[in-house]
Amino acid sequence: MTHALSGDLRRRVTDAISEGQSRRAAAEHYSVSAATAVRWQKRLEETGSTEPDFIGRPRGTGKLGPYSDAIIAKVEAQPDITMPDLAAWLLSEHGVGADPSNLSKLLCRAGFTYKKKHCWPRRKNALTCMPSAKPGTSTVCQPCVLHPDGLSSSTKRA
Repeated sequence: MTHALSGDLRRRVTDAISEGQSRRAAAEHYSVSAATAVRWQKRLEETGSTEPDFIGRPRGTGKLGPYSDAIIAKVEAQPDITMPDLAAWLLSEHGVGADPSNLSKLLCRAGFTYKKKHCWPRRKNALTCMPSAKPGTSTVCQPCVLHPDGLSSSTKRA
């Protein structure tokens, strides 16, 4: 993947051109191509800045971008929905087919996580998530006390 050259280098090349050096001479002095010096100077004249353009596709412009608010609202209304169920809902309600992995990526970018509950004993004599808990006790960890409905803060967006 390509990356933009530093803003400092861009500024030094365009400053040298503004001080009277030719574009080729400034490019040779700073070890960039002549075409690059020409493009940077042209960009400076047109926009007033030598900062690079955004590389890649902006967020929210994909197929799911227009439906992201509806998807997030559905997950907030039904936090235990699975990704295949969410994909089926999206297809039936909005007519948009989406892979469950893409829905998962969208929700992760929105601040959702996989973990739904904080603690529960795996078996009767197992320790709970509290280090001071005794086997078989029903001690609940602090996050579960904060969310008595059993849902952790990880199902909510940050």
